[in-house]
Amino acid sequence: MPQADWTLDQVFGVRRDVPLNYVDRLDVDGKLIDSLSRDHHIVIYGSSKQGKTCLRKNCLKDDDYIVVSCLNRWNLADLHSAVLKEVGYTITLSSSKTASGTAKIVAKAEGEFGIPLVAKGKLAGELGGDATIAETLTTKGLELDPLDVNDIIRALLSVGFGKYVVLEDFHYLPDETQRDFSFALKAFHENSKLCFIIVGVWREENRLIAYNGDLTDRVFSVDVDHWSNEDLRKVIEAGEVLLGIQFSDEFKLELLSSCFSSVHIVQEACRRCCIKHGALRTTHEFRVFGTKENAKECIRLAVEEQSGRYNGFLMSFADGFQQTDLEMPKWIVYAILNFSIEHLERGVRLRELSRVIKAAHPKREELNNGNITQILNASSSLQVKKNIRPIVVDYDSANRNLHVVDKGFLIWLASQDIAELREDLDLPGPVEVPGVQNALPL
Repeated sequence: MPQADWTLDQVFGVRRDVPLNYVDRLDVDGKLIDSLSRDHHIVIYGSSKQGKTCLRKNCLKDDDYIVVSCLNRWNLADLHSAVLKEVGYTITLSSSKTASGTAKIVAKAEGEFGIPLVAKGKLAGELGGDATIAETLTTKGLELDPLDVNDIIRALLSVGFGKYVVLEDFHYLPDETQRDFSFALKAFHENSKLCFIIVGVWREENRLIAYNGDLTDRVFSVDVDHWSNEDLRKVIEAGEVLLGIQFSDEFKLELLSSCFSSVHIVQEACRRCCIKHGALRTTHEFRVFGTKENAKECIRLAVEEQSGRYNGFLMSFADGFQQTDLEMPKWIVYAILNFSIEHLERGVRLRELSRVIKAAHPKREELNNGNITQILNASSSLQVKKNIRPIVVDYDSANRNLHVVDKGFLIWLASQDIAELREDLDLPGPVEVPGVQNALPL
């Protein structure tokens, strides 16, 4: 029987902190810990709500890193400035210009940075060039180019900064900024000991390497997406022990077979089942509860909460950035609705998307793969612009695969009337395409 007293929300469901029933996975936690010891940049990637943030919090102490949450309008200068601010700098614009014509910044540092600076005194000064620290605790004021990674490195090293820099929600950055930063990463690796941990929602292992091939062997990737039934069962059982309860075998079997390997769905379904049966905190009277129907209902309710967001995704994505003759975003949605859930789960190849769209598009003679890839490459940007967060789909341009990165969407879609969704979006019915299993019978 459990010795401590825990509340349900400390064990199951979504929390800011690492849940008490967190389960280490050797191929995930072990890989991250091994990577942390090798002075390389690290990319933590996977679908939405699959444990990326919990992984980082479980494997690192709070004072091992700083966190910068990326925004969708940042350019490289904004990203570099955000890192400096998080370290403790105050950033102001300078009247001086860089060689490219952009404004320089003045970085003023105040506070302690975790190292002995003049007998642990307080540093107050401006960094940017051949600055020296005197007993008066001042430094010479110089300016920085926010686009010059060498200036950023010098500013960080000047105050002895040596923690990991975690860039959360990296996928929200504009594609150009992601690409620019992939080149900056090489300089951070070669010219300093600074290490970045980049967290993003996507499915390809080598996204940053695709942007900059020089990052090969300089970046380690950790995929959080794979949750085996054994891993998920351990999550459930750890929670059972903490609360002094047990879910029935039929509940667990149904949950594991219907959750699309989503740890978020498992956590949320268990939480709802506990609420239904009044298990709100640790009990000292052992109980067994939960049925197959309970599991189905709990999954349905967990997903239905997101129904408005999923409907909004289909409608907003179909509208695209602006009205165009070919209406490609609308036809990407058509293709998504034309594939079976199983097909969407494993990813859809560009050639498959192309065949489905060309079979039904009224202007198929004008279409080419370039029209299709253009909107696929902008799919994340489009979702961010339409305030679809977390994003639902992502395109792997290196492997030419469209992935659903929100497993709840697959569960939701499986319960929808696809014909009705097509009608709401003014889309034609399904077409028969050799080698494609349709979401609905023709």
